[in-house]
Amino acid sequence: MNELLKLIKRLQKSDIKKKIDKRIGEFKNAGKMGNEKIFKELCFCLLTANYDAQKAINIQNKIQDGFIRYSENRLSQELKKLGHRFWRQRAEFIVGARKHKKTLKKIICSCKTDKHRREWFAENVKGLGYKEASHFLRNIGFPDCAIIDFHIIDILARNKIIRKPKTLTKKVYLKIEKVLSVMAKKLHISLAELDLYLWYLETGKILK
Repeated sequence: MNELLKLIKRLQKSDIKKKIDKRIGEFKNAGKMGNEKIFKELCFCLLTANYDAQKAINIQNKIQDGFIRYSENRLSQELKKLGHRFWRQRAEFIVGARKHKKTLKKIICSCKTDKHRREWFAENVKGLGYKEASHFLRNIGFPDCAIIDFHIIDILARNKIIRKPKTLTKKVYLKIEKVLSVMAKKLHISLAELDLYLWYLETGKILK
């Protein structure tokens, strides 16, 4: 773990820190959004499951209000046209999630902690697992959940911090999250910030 922590500490003294701080600031400001904008962010996170994050960003930018207005059939065709691998399934998930659109802020405010928020979304929004629910919450200003995808698993396994799991069950997810929480404490940063540093080390990118 120490070697990886040293790499992150070096980044904290570089221009990358400014970029990450700026992105974290954008996430915090997102918490002021209304229900419709929050819903669009939820749709983006539904798109990212087992899919490329940059491509999902491009699709989100093109569809925008279509997440709210399009019929399931039209949305699936738009997703197909824009190249999403799981166009039919994601359209079904997004349309199914619309029942929560008007109450998202109320739901978010009613939960006491980020972990409780994640549990609610993972249980009540079809297609939103722990990773996607954590991603969604981070993007709207709640930094206390780890976003564990194959990039994060790869860098942790390569540094011999964890053994690469065969499957990412809820139990395994929470176990890895505890490891990341220890790292975040040592670095005096949030899990949201740690995710961006690890993502940058693995991909050279700082996405949302």
